[in-house]
Amino acid sequence: KLLMALMGGQALTATELARAGGVTKQTASSHLRRLCEARLLAVEAQGRHRYFRLGDRTVAQLLESLFDVSMRLAGPSAPRFGPRDPAMRRARVCYDHLAGELAVELFEQIGPRCFVEPRHGLQLNAQGIRFFRDFGIDVEALAAQRRALCRTCRDWSARRHHLAGSLGAALLDRFLALGWARH
Repeated sequence: KLLMALMGGQALTATELARAGGVTKQTASSHLRRLCEARLLAVEAQGRHRYFRLGDRTVAQLLESLFDVSMRLAGPSAPRFGPRDPAMRRARVCYDHLAGELAVELFEQIGPRCFVEPRHGLQLNAQGIRFFRDFGIDVEALAAQRRALCRTCRDWSARRHHLAGSLGAALLDRFLALGWARH
């Protein structure tokens, strides 16, 4: 729960994380120290406060993968996770890309037209490349990066996939630039 609370990309204090995890401050501090030592988390001191965030993008991808596996093993009777606030369930940020019901709906609408899913992950088809280019996203520049261009991420509240990878992050950035979304 401590790690999942950080998936929104926001840095949180130990007190906020303890509250999110339903544990005491002492228990949270002990876990946070170990997670920092393992480099899963990074900490930044600002005044008397210490802010914790995920170590990097690969930690977020690891958590998404672990969550996906745990959901498959737990099955449909698993307890409800994710934010209780309906607005947070509807739309939020998952590390650096759009998440929530809106992101899932968007991916389910554009996915069949823009992507193919071969054996080794998600790939853009020609129509998808045109779609994102016409929307103002430089797909070629994103593809040249070391990070995966596009991949799925299982939404931890909707339990369905949304778009992640550098394309998912660029899509959120574009929505923010157009004023269609705000943090």
